[in-house]
Amino acid sequence: NYSMNPLVIKFGGYQKPASINNAAARLFGEVLQARLGERIRFQLIGNVLDLGRPSGDLPVMVESGELSLCYISAVRFTDPVPEFKLLELPFVVRDRRSVHRAFAGEFGDLCKRRMRDATAFRLLGLWDNGFRHLTNRVRPIHTPADCRGLRIRTQMSELHGEALRALGFVPIPVDVKEFVEQIAGDRFDAQENPLTNTFNFGVHNYHRYITLTGHFFGATVMICNAQHYAGWPPEVQDAVAEAARQATALQLKLAAAEDEQILAKFDPRHNEVVHLTDAERAAFVAAVQPVLLKYRRELDPRLFAWIEPPS
Repeated sequence: NYSMNPLVIKFGGYQKPASINNAAARLFGEVLQARLGERIRFQLIGNVLDLGRPSGDLPVMVESGELSLCYISAVRFTDPVPEFKLLELPFVVRDRRSVHRAFAGEFGDLCKRRMRDATAFRLLGLWDNGFRHLTNRVRPIHTPADCRGLRIRTQMSELHGEALRALGFVPIPVDVKEFVEQIAGDRFDAQENPLTNTFNFGVHNYHRYITLTGHFFGATVMICNAQHYAGWPPEVQDAVAEAARQATALQLKLAAAEDEQILAKFDPRHNEVVHLTDAERAAFVAAVQPVLLKYRRELDPRLFAWIEPPS
């Protein structure tokens, strides 16, 4: 009897309420509630960092059943889903439209199958984690030479570390929780993130210089505990799939509009935004070629065709 015992569905994230990922998660809950009414109780735990948990605990919380769903960077899943490495390669994704099309097409389908076969999760949606840009507190970065010797916080990604080392950085991979806690100190000179995170985590208060490299493009996975999903009645599964579809559409739409909005929020008295010239950008692309070539040999060429814009 559902009215006596509503199904509790908890969704976890790691960002502030204003983030577009939490906006998408809220819409997910609203669609579920509208479809299922009293039969479910939806809870959004929008920022596990507030509970003292690192963002990397989210998949663990979903696997253990503490949460039913979460969103988290796809870099956490490159072992079970090697195809995600494609999205960690420097300067491979050039425009959003192509990558959004790949998410909705064969690339997305392949990732869903891989997640189902190799993990305890069901992939409900691929979200846009944005083009990643460099920020630092030392000097304006125009060329790879300007990166030399700067200690940079990176995501928990070996591949990101390789690419950033090729630019001259000294990579330090840590969870975003640890980075945000220590940003005011001198452990890190630099970091790289989508503009939304740079702003929402307050990085711009400590890093004067922002360089729009767009060196990586990130995906965020919206994942569900596969056993929970399998145990839900068909109408709940249908409602979850539909809510995930709408949440994903909203997230992709907001992500595409957000960079301009965030850029407008930086105060020129406190932040210097560097727009690379074509020649400067070409120097960054050239510096990471060895890393790119290594992985081009390792990954299926079809993958590259799926995300490259049609000529």
